[in-house]
Amino acid sequence: MSNVRFLDFQYKISKSRISKKPSRMFSQDRQNSALTPTYQPNTNEMRQVFDKFDSNRDGKISQSEYKAILTAIGQGDMSGEVAKIFRVVDLDGDGFIDFKEFMEAHKKGGVRTRDIQSAFRIFDKNSDGKISAEEILEILQRLGERCTLQDCRKMVRAVDTDGDGMVDIDEFMAMMTRSMKLS
Repeated sequence: MSNVRFLDFQYKISKSRISKKPSRMFSQDRQNSALTPTYQPNTNEMRQVFDKFDSNRDGKISQSEYKAILTAIGQGDMSGEVAKIFRVVDLDGDGFIDFKEFMEAHKKGGVRTRDIQSAFRIFDKNSDGKISAEEILEILQRLGERCTLQDCRKMVRAVDTDGDGMVDIDEFMAMMTRSMKLS
């Protein structure tokens, strides 16, 4: 779980900022390529992700806050990895991850294509290769977001370039990387 920015799903997405024709470089035939690019995250978006983790708003993420997000997105089985993650990311050894450490962890390796693909699979609850508005609603509600099915349908329409009413991996990749810099 290297970047929960994906979970925000760009709630306030602007259709004008989305590429009309996403590249097919992320399609199934290229997903396992050794030449997968990495992207540098946008600081403002990373702040939103950090704030989602930091549920008590004390400016730092505790292990219990981290585990709560994992559980909310259906990754509770990864809870055993949290202590290992904290040993690597908690640079000052205080037992918490502050925003500076959070950003540093993401700057080192960037966001890999496979991280975005993993986020896609979290949203794709029925594993059909597409994300529906209902699947988005389920995840966002687990994360405590207040939104309606109609809101989620608007999100889908904002990134659905092929008009099928769903978000496929290419559309998701285009949406997730539009504000990131390729490293």
